[in-house]
Amino acid sequence: MPRPELQAPPEIFYNDSEARKYTTSSRIIEIQARISERALELLNLPDDGVPRLLLDIGCGSGLSGETLSENGHHWIGYDISQSMLDVALEREVEGDILHGDMGQGLGLRPGVIDGAISISAVQWLCYADKTSHEPRMRLKAFFGSLYKCLARGARAVLQIYAENMDQSEMIMTYAMRAGFSGGVVVDWPHSSKARKAYLVLTCGPASLQTSLPKAKGEDGEMCSDEDGSGDDENQTVGVYERNRPRKKLKVNKKGKSKGKQWVLKKKEQMRKKGNEVPPDSKYTARKRKAYF
Repeated sequence: MPRPELQAPPEIFYNDSEARKYTTSSRIIEIQARISERALELLNLPDDGVPRLLLDIGCGSGLSGETLSENGHHWIGYDISQSMLDVALEREVEGDILHGDMGQGLGLRPGVIDGAISISAVQWLCYADKTSHEPRMRLKAFFGSLYKCLARGARAVLQIYAENMDQSEMIMTYAMRAGFSGGVVVDWPHSSKARKAYLVLTCGPASLQTSLPKAKGEDGEMCSDEDGSGDDENQTVGVYERNRPRKKLKVNKKGKSKGKQWVLKKKEQMRKKGNEVPPDSKYTARKRKAYF
């Protein structure tokens, strides 16, 4: 069967019948519980007995939220499928659920969330289901709003099923541009069925306390550093740096950037020709803002 992302938008694919089928499948329940436990483990919350306020992005019918409740945490669920949320209400999940499109931003207050998880949801943003959808802009809005609502130093663990490497790179690129640090942890990299990729993102710059955990390998063992030294497909841990986009310099027809050195050179040429040229200063070649 083709991937769900290729069949229909999430709010249409997960209709009433599909939502109930998904929630009552014993296999789905087991997989969701296992992945949610792993995501909660990767969040690396302090073990002090204090409940945290967590965000479940793409919560669906609340299967992953149950894992958060069982571990003593409060949570807010966010999903675009009204049918999934209706099933969650029928099941009387303990979390608060919100109906919305994460591609338009989360709309939560800054710094109020202690951690976020997402199970098989973020890759939907890579598809343009409407003429108004632009995957890059939707990823930018999502990661920007996620960064704002997280407390500084908090983590977000996003389990994704990317269709190809281009999707993975696009997702990670916009996460880094939003200000996150972190990388990808791949459990069971040598298995086609059990392989799971987690984006482990920290809200703020990287530090010794925010280093990535090791991935799980065969027989439940943690992968050693040597296991992750192969090619990209078998890589278990990938670390990325924050990469906020820099302002682009103007480029002339020959491809040379018109930076400060270029301006100083032109001014010197004008002086040699006897023209009146303003004196050089620290403001020379500095781009003016669009407002006063």
